[in-house]
Amino acid sequence: MATDVLPNDDFYTNTDEKSLEIFSLIWLDANVNIKDTRDTEIKLRSIINHIKKFQDVKQCQQYIEQTSQKDRLILIVSSRLGREIVSSIIKLRQVISVYVYCTDKKNNEQWALKFTKIKSVVVDLDELVSQITTDHNIQKKIEEPLSINIFSTNVDAGKSILRVNGQFVFSQILIDCLLRLKLTEIDKVELINCCRNEYKGNQTELNNLHEFQQNYSPDKVLWWYTKETFFYKTLNAALRTQNIHMIFLFRSFIYDIYRQLQKSQSKRSLKVYRSQLMSIDELEGLKKNIDQFISINSMFSTSKQRRTALFLLGDITTKIDSERVLFEIDADPEIVNAKPFANISKHSYFPVESEVLFMIGSIFRLNSISLDNGNMWIIKMTLCNDDDHDLKQVLMYMKQQIEDGEMNLRILGNVLWEMGKFDLAEKYFTRSLQQLPSNDPLHISLYEDLGKLASQRGDYDMSMKWRQKLLTFKDKNPLATNVSANKTNDSLSKFIRQTLFAFKKPPQLTVNPININTKWKQHGITIAGGNGYGNKLNQLPHPQSIYIDDNHQTIYIADFGNDRIVEWKYGAQNGQVIAGGNGKGNGSDQLKCPTDVIVDKKNGSLIICDYGNSRVVQWSRQNGTNGETIISDIDCRGLTMDKNGSLYVSDWRTNEVRRWKEGETEGTIVAGGDGQGDHLNQLHRPNYIFVDEDHSVYVSDCLNHRVMKWMRGAEEGIVVAGGKGQGNSLAQLSCPTGMIIDHLGNVYVADSKNHRIMRWCEGSTEGSIILGGNGDGEQPNQLYHPSGLSFDVEGNLYVVDCWNHRIQKFDIDLN
Repeated sequence: MATDVLPNDDFYTNTDEKSLEIFSLIWLDANVNIKDTRDTEIKLRSIINHIKKFQDVKQCQQYIEQTSQKDRLILIVSSRLGREIVSSIIKLRQVISVYVYCTDKKNNEQWALKFTKIKSVVVDLDELVSQITTDHNIQKKIEEPLSINIFSTNVDAGKSILRVNGQFVFSQILIDCLLRLKLTEIDKVELINCCRNEYKGNQTELNNLHEFQQNYSPDKVLWWYTKETFFYKTLNAALRTQNIHMIFLFRSFIYDIYRQLQKSQSKRSLKVYRSQLMSIDELEGLKKNIDQFISINSMFSTSKQRRTALFLLGDITTKIDSERVLFEIDADPEIVNAKPFANISKHSYFPVESEVLFMIGSIFRLNSISLDNGNMWIIKMTLCNDDDHDLKQVLMYMKQQIEDGEMNLRILGNVLWEMGKFDLAEKYFTRSLQQLPSNDPLHISLYEDLGKLASQRGDYDMSMKWRQKLLTFKDKNPLATNVSANKTNDSLSKFIRQTLFAFKKPPQLTVNPININTKWKQHGITIAGGNGYGNKLNQLPHPQSIYIDDNHQTIYIADFGNDRIVEWKYGAQNGQVIAGGNGKGNGSDQLKCPTDVIVDKKNGSLIICDYGNSRVVQWSRQNGTNGETIISDIDCRGLTMDKNGSLYVSDWRTNEVRRWKEGETEGTIVAGGDGQGDHLNQLHRPNYIFVDEDHSVYVSDCLNHRVMKWMRGAEEGIVVAGGKGQGNSLAQLSCPTGMIIDHLGNVYVADSKNHRIMRWCEGSTEGSIILGGNGDGEQPNQLYHPSGLSFDVEGNLYVVDCWNHRIQKFDIDLN
């Protein structure tokens, strides 16, 4: 075997960080760049285009851990490096298979085949290519992630009702927008160039791309979609990962699929099947939503033959790391308003397959989920009308608003704006400007939109530039008006903010009122405390955090200065002590300087950061007179609980955050733990924490003046707010404390020493001030060292105004 190592750029391999496909190959080997692997890489790229090469275990592991769980990674690894990395990454959802390439097959099989995701140990590169080819023919059909939105009226569904219903509505509206937007030559050129760049050096796919440019016609769209080429791979990946801009570029071809399915619509009822591998978390999420509606955000491929679907799941008696799932779907073509579905055999590249394809956005009722013989889950669903669910009035109104006029990029931008897709909204506003005639009156609305958008990002200089462009345009075109365009867009925008976000079903449930445009009234209302420093039941000396229980109309407050937890009913003048309050001490009935409190609804108890006693205490909500220490010897400052009941606690002494699963005694480090410092793997006085649906951990890193996001399994964090040193510019924070993340991934943080609350939109380098920022003081529009933050179910924002000894409520502003 040759040993001379080539530089990475000696031959082209697509190693861009962002791939247009779902599947990627990771190759970890100290000799990964030797000449002998060149032909092998060319062959592998004909199967999976994107290849990322590593010679260092730590770099490789970090890359894998930071990829999305929606990605699908196939790892090729040498035997020596495999022993180092496999146990660390094998349980990650994004890793679906591993191949060990070595010179000693027998000895390496002894350790390797203990892991179910290791598919093969090979000594020959041709054997490696052959094995990956065979396995991938199955994997690409059952391992691709399902992109699903749920409409739920189930209070205990786990995932926030507010979040899922909003996603459900907007996914449907976005589909309608894109299908009605005409394709331009500029869009076609951009799509072709994207694909050409993605497949540079992959001659097989470049030939397919050339053929597509020469021979494509709308009646051949299903032939192209079912053929294993760039067209299927990139379109399918865009839909399943919700890459909105790629969907935008593909929209004309999606419309062609829609029309072809309409023309070939099945004429009789069908029962069809689909096999899928899912994680236990994905499956549990569906199990909590029986009898609810789900929409599929991609083309949904099924088979008329049950045995065909079962074949893809393999030997169901063999243990694997995922859950085997078989969907059984009843579909009736007589349903009037359903998305089309059809048997596409006569249009397919594989006419012998009895494939039934459902259009993107199809809505199903989730009837049941059951375990079949202990080896496979059966999920039964029924195709539904687009308006069977309880949000039909909202959807109908929104669609009507959009359909009143010709679809344009401004309408699309406004829909994305309301979805919180900040950068995309700006992209399509500016794209529209570039395509308009110089005197088109739509310039007026677009300049206004861009000015408002820049203001909400905190980029006030850019906001003024857009407004100056607006004035210049009006001066040059004094007769220009834009009444019709404004009417449609403004009506839609107003409806989204007021009608959609006020819709309730049942009465206590709302679609999430918080979006990128949300504002709060600047004068707060004192709802607890505010009566100075003292120990009376209407006083809160230096409160630290709150927990809002909407179901019981109650706020729980960590009353730091009085060594107690106070329960405060909505509208009450006084609080009630429910934990501590027996003087400062370490007895079982005492607390000392509590800093955080949450409710464990499953066990009917409070969990308290008893900071002064270096312990975490569990205390019954029902007449509890004593607490039980569940974690000791910890300088705890903040805590939270995820949907699985695991407890997360920050520790000032060790500068780390640990997760305790139920029954654990040691806990697992999920953030920090590498000593005090400001590197990405370190923290300095971690305060409050938040865990999202993907189990990413957000930490207010107080003395580093930043908020960090640690993705599940990562060894380093990502700065999502601040991190530019201590200061009061829009790019800086000063000792951040309380922090929450909304359903769009935006960060809300109490910027304590700047006496303000800031919002950092996902991906932004600067935040915007949403409350306070008027100097320290006790006026209704001022804060003084704010600490904890929380939203209620209606989107009102609650702030623990620590040095004013009060809790302030800032009502959401829907005007």
